[in-house]
Amino acid sequence: MKKKDLLKLLDNLDEQGEETVEGQRILMIDGLNLFFRNFAMLNMVNPDGVHVGGLGGFFRSLGALIRQIDPTSVYVVFDGAGSANNRKNLLPEYKSGRNLQRITNWEVFDTHEDEDDAKVDQIVRIIQYLKTLPVKTVSIDKVEADDIIAHLCTVLPEQEKDKVFIVSSDKDFIQLVNKNVIVYRPMEKEFYTEDTVKEKFNMSPSNFIIYKTLMGDNSDKVKGVKGLGEKKLYKLFPELQERDLTLDDVYNICEGKFKEHVIYARIIQDIDSLEKNYKIMDLSNPMLDENDKNYLNQVVKSKELNYIPDQFISFYNEDKLGGMIRNLEFWIKDVFEKLSYNK
Repeated sequence: MKKKDLLKLLDNLDEQGEETVEGQRILMIDGLNLFFRNFAMLNMVNPDGVHVGGLGGFFRSLGALIRQIDPTSVYVVFDGAGSANNRKNLLPEYKSGRNLQRITNWEVFDTHEDEDDAKVDQIVRIIQYLKTLPVKTVSIDKVEADDIIAHLCTVLPEQEKDKVFIVSSDKDFIQLVNKNVIVYRPMEKEFYTEDTVKEKFNMSPSNFIIYKTLMGDNSDKVKGVKGLGEKKLYKLFPELQERDLTLDDVYNICEGKFKEHVIYARIIQDIDSLEKNYKIMDLSNPMLDENDKNYLNQVVKSKELNYIPDQFISFYNEDKLGGMIRNLEFWIKDVFEKLSYNK
């Protein structure tokens, strides 16, 4: 769904021009995803020769998203320390090898270690900046951002008209799309609603977890069924386009047809591995304990929001970000001042 179509969807005036009740509009940012995209794309250094592309680009993107979506509240969610451990316990190779190569394509850094240090420094600095703005920054040790976002999507919409906008290029979030949750994929500049998912994948968002389980996810080192491609998937499982399925449904289909195609037999043979993959990728059951959930529920209820524009400007000048954000004082007021009133 393109922006113009989204604006029609979210129009708050009926055909007679009478104002209708407007729901909350919650912007949910996958923080590391937004940072790494800017870090890789922006080869920017300050006058001291320090790479600042991820830092400055993060806030430029955040401002653009707030202007575009016009939210009533903003959450920026980061992976916690040791966040992948729970899934690595299920699948040791989960996300292995992600850091073996550079993200950037530019010769800014002498070594891979220098680049890693720059990433850490900029992420730490981003969190310091965020503490001066009226947004909620969320992170829990040993918990991935995906799980935090998944839980928040279940507790934040309180009314039918409330909308949560998840911003990430991670396809895992597509399974969360429903009448209250929309995923914005920045690289495509497209909003994924229920209709968009059905149009692009020929299935409901609820079936996307089945799609991912059978197809696998190379980026997370989660293996799919050997020999199964997208065309073959739809041919062997037309039910994906017809109704919502569980993994048990898939197993039962295969059990009834295992003599018809080797893929059916492989699924039956590998069902234990597929169940593990499903659990790893299933965001309808995020990997959170009760303490994690209680903490997140308190974050939602909290009315504490900071708005310290002078401190943001001080950080900006200390980091010598120069013209990365034009008309900085106006930008801060235009983007964030209204959010500071939404307590």
